[in-house]
Order: sequence, then structure tokens, then C-alpha cells
Amino acid sequence: MKNEKTFFLDCVFSSVLFFFLSSCAGLSGAGGEKSEEKIALKYPVVLVHGIVFNDRGFPAWGRIPETLENAGARVFFGNTDSWGDFDSNALILKETIEKILLETNSEKVNIIAHSKGGIDSRYLIWKHDFGDKVASLTTICTPHRGAEIADLIYAQDFIHTERTRKALETFGELFGDTSPDVYNVNYHLTTEVMKAFNERVHMDSRVYYQSFYTSIASGFDAQMFAASYRYIKKISGANDGLVSEESAKWGVNTAKIEGRISHTEILDLKKRRISGVDIPSVYTGIIKALCEKGF
Repeated sequence: MKNEKTFFLDCVFSSVLFFFLSSCAGLSGAGGEKSEEKIALKYPVVLVHGIVFNDRGFPAWGRIPETLENAGARVFFGNTDSWGDFDSNALILKETIEKILLETNSEKVNIIAHSKGGIDSRYLIWKHDFGDKVASLTTICTPHRGAEIADLIYAQDFIHTERTRKALETFGELFGDTSPDVYNVNYHLTTEVMKAFNERVHMDSRVYYQSFYTSIASGFDAQMFAASYRYIKKISGANDGLVSEESAKWGVNTAKIEGRISHTEILDLKKRRISGVDIPSVYTGIIKALCEKGF
């Protein structure tokens, strides 16, 4: 049996490696499945990524932006940092959305956010009173109630040493972030901190909140997440390899995306069907439903 520190390293570094390899492998590929249907979405879509990715050359969304644009949506990116904390990323989002509203002459935007991007977006709406500028927030596999893996990382003594914190800071700078804060990003995603966050950061009645989540059936479905999947499964049950189903549920509408789809496969990094699901079509379905609600 591996000791806790070795197991922790397996979880963290295999997951980070997965992000890198999947993104590099997904830089080319055909578009999603074609649809002649045009969706007259009232407000622009802003895609907000989670950790590791950025909108400067380490893209998170595969064929999704092109597919949404082909369906008639105006698509923009949040431009948040890969390792920015809630405060700094919310400020970046604020400035980005204000520019989008001016550019498109729109009153509001629809945010679709993956993973931590959903927390950044919730914080934006609350901290900067953006309920009159955000029509809807759709979160995908977002750890609204925290991440058990973040708890595991924070429990390691060596994580809190000056040497490790300096190394994490340097690691964050490699992504070109303006305000990387890897240590605190992990701390803020622990279940205890997110519990306090949820008690303070309430949903805005002017915004339509909904969430979608995925899960895998075993570590074999996404082998780079095998260790983290088993760890989370033991504590919280069904999960996508990084976020449990229960943590991902938030808002007035929550729904599972059927199929065995991991935390990052829902981003269409592989640019192919996953478990029989055309990933870009999932997002087309999301904006179609938003359109029907008048957003």
C-alpha cells in the first residue's frame, strides 16, 4: 500500500500531466458535428476556464467555440489566469465582460464556466454586483462544495514549507499569469473553505444559475485520473476524476451529462466522441435551452 505522500503525488502530478498532454494532443482536429439549426441567443456567451488552462495559447475548449459560433452564438473568453485566486480572476472577468458589453452593445452575457471557473464567476457576480450584467451562469464540473483532492494536498506538511510555496509560485508564473497564487488556489478549494464561501457568497436572484456534471465508472475510463477517482469515490461517491457529483450540483437546474466522461474530457480536448457523446453538441444543447428561456 502506498503511503499518503506518494499517493498524493500520484494524484496531483498525473492530473497535471494529463492536462498538458490532452491539450497538446487536441490542438488540431475537425469541427464538431454539423447542424444547420441557428440559435438566436439574446446575449453573448463568455467561456470561463478552470485551473491550468488560459486563453492566451493553452486553450481549454476544443471545438466548442467554433461549434457555438456556427450555431449563431457570439462567443468570447474570460481571459482569467490559470492559477489566479477568486479575487484576482473575478477582477479580470469584470474588466473582460465590461469590454464585451461595450463591443456587442449588449446588456448582459451568458457565462459558461468549467471547474474553478464557475467559482470565479460566482464570486464575480457577488463581489462586483454583476447580477444586472450576467443573465445566466452555467457551471460544468465545478467543485461548488470543495474538492477532496484539495483537502488531500493541503494535509501534506511539505506543501506548507517556504521552499514548496516558492516552487509553486514559479510554477504559476510559467503559465504567464499576472497574479499566480497556486498555494492559495488549492486552499480556497478545500471543502472547509468552500463551505464558508457558500455561506457568504449567495446566488443573485437576477441571475439564472444551473450546473452540469459528469462521472466516470472506474479509473480505467480515464487512467490519468485513476488514483484521484478512487480516492474521491471512497469519500464522496461518484465523480469525474477530480470533482464529485455532489460538489458539482448548484443552482435551480442540475443535470448529469450521460456517459463516462472525465473532468477534462467534457472540454472536448480529444476532439472526438467520448463514451458515444459528441461533446460540442452538449454545449449547443445548453445554449439552445438558454435561448428558450429568453437569454
